[in-house]
Amino acid sequence: MDLSLGPEDRAFQDDVRAFLRDNLTPDLRQAGARTGGVFAEIEAGFRWHRILAKRGWSATTWPKEYGGPGWTATQRYIFARECTAVDAPRVFNMGVRMVGPVVMKFGTPEQKAKYLPGIVSGDIVFCQGYSEPGSGSDLASLKTRADSDGDDYVINGTKIWTTFAHHANRMFCLVRTSNEGKPQEGITFLLIDDIKTPGLTIQPIITLAGDHEVNQVFFDNVRVPKANRLGPENAGWTVAKHLLEFERGGEAYTPNLYARLEDVRRIAREERADDSARLIEARDFAERLAAMEIEIQALEMIELQVLSDLSRGKNPGAISSAMKIRGSETLQKLDGLGVEALAYYATPYEPEARTLGWNEPTVTPDYGITAVPLFLNNRAATIYAGSNEVQRNIIAKAVLGL
Repeated sequence: MDLSLGPEDRAFQDDVRAFLRDNLTPDLRQAGARTGGVFAEIEAGFRWHRILAKRGWSATTWPKEYGGPGWTATQRYIFARECTAVDAPRVFNMGVRMVGPVVMKFGTPEQKAKYLPGIVSGDIVFCQGYSEPGSGSDLASLKTRADSDGDDYVINGTKIWTTFAHHANRMFCLVRTSNEGKPQEGITFLLIDDIKTPGLTIQPIITLAGDHEVNQVFFDNVRVPKANRLGPENAGWTVAKHLLEFERGGEAYTPNLYARLEDVRRIAREERADDSARLIEARDFAERLAAMEIEIQALEMIELQVLSDLSRGKNPGAISSAMKIRGSETLQKLDGLGVEALAYYATPYEPEARTLGWNEPTVTPDYGITAVPLFLNNRAATIYAGSNEVQRNIIAKAVLGL
């Protein structure tokens, strides 16, 4: 595999750097640097999405015909690396990353016209209604029902761990429309056009890090038009599997991992080891940092191959499960190393220091303000998007034939 950049890619890299230099304001960069969860502070993320949309760069994986830039896999990777290198905010983009590709594949022309332009512009913000109490990794056991009533479905049940439902204005949702046959055969994929639809209630769930990122959503006779169904009735499992391939493997993990590695290095350059030398100079810690970098480089090789396949129109398939496993577990190792490097400065609880525009003094040094929140928040990384145990089962079946 030739990893060197050709003249066109180098020119593209220069263009991206110039764009970031001209458009990434200090407060947006601060919001990106102080992200303690999966996404940046929501208002900063929305602002950055609109800035990207104005340039035509908000849906980096999409083809031009649907409002994307039509970039190659290399260009997408360059963009991701350059953004993380300068702390650009991580945008809440479930519409771009997950539901958009399945609307392209399974949606009617009317659905494509209705949803895709708004996802690109940022006017349509989707959240994901998949997991339920007792139906997380075993998603096919979901019980939220959608009963037919004329031109509508009437939904009753609950969804849980619904990220940023309190900020979204749409939801894509899996519901049960039949109990006949295998559990997977009775699931339907619906698009809910208004998160404030009568009967839909959102209750916050506060994470270990003290953040309100996820929610439980309750449905009490919520009416959704059948025109909002994506794909045939009872065929939602097929749609969901296509979507999960993009959730698990449609984006690069390693740009964020390289950024996290640099965060840990920054802490180690400032903090001291037991012998009072800088921690970065301690042989044991330096070796562990080097081992982490090797793990990231190994994942990067897999990732570049998958991105190359995607650029040729191939779905990532089961390899996305391997990427999800390696990416999430490497991230958790990095988080643990960061907390260890921060030592006693990991103790203070200062969530307000991560809010947009905060400039008051903190007990924890600025370079370590996100270390513990990331450590706590990313405990979920091996669970969401399908637990890593389930990913290993997928690999065993699809790759090893077991």
